[in-house]
Amino acid sequence: MENQVHTFQLKPDWQLISAISKLDRFDASWTAIEKRERQNLKQLKSIATVRSVGASTRIEGSRMSDDEVKVLIDKLSVSKLEDRDSQEVAGYFNALDIISDSYEEMRVTESTIKSLHNILMKHSHKDEWHKGNYKQHSNAVEATIVCNSLAKTAVNQFLQAIVTLHDAISEV
Repeated sequence: MENQVHTFQLKPDWQLISAISKLDRFDASWTAIEKRERQNLKQLKSIATVRSVGASTRIEGSRMSDDEVKVLIDKLSVSKLEDRDSQEVAGYFNALDIISDSYEEMRVTESTIKSLHNILMKHSHKDEWHKGNYKQHSNAVEATIVCNSLAKTAVNQFLQAIVTLHDAISEV
């Protein structure tokens, strides 16, 4: 059995040659498809990020439009962040970028959430006193409807409940 030799003979016909040719053409075009799809995903992520950053910071009172948010994000490394809206947008973008890049390794813990809050507030000099900590004052989100945010006394318990709920769901 050790000395068995297997031989293989191939008698290609036009149907087999045509199938191999189609495979080869597809293989050549696959690189272009991958590149195009990767670019589409990158564009979609950029659009979603701008809209998320814009909407989330507007909840906190920012008056920047999505177009203004995009310009700021595109020039973030060279921009001087002088107004509070720009500082909030930059911090939110930084935090969202970290989550996007490392969500698979991140654990949902109180410490992680506080760390992300610190990143979120890192550009805001006005808010240095509470970066990475629980809020100290209540605030109201206003538009045509007034919506009170969570009271400062409830934030700690609420955050712990979220982490506990996340852990319970993750175990299932």
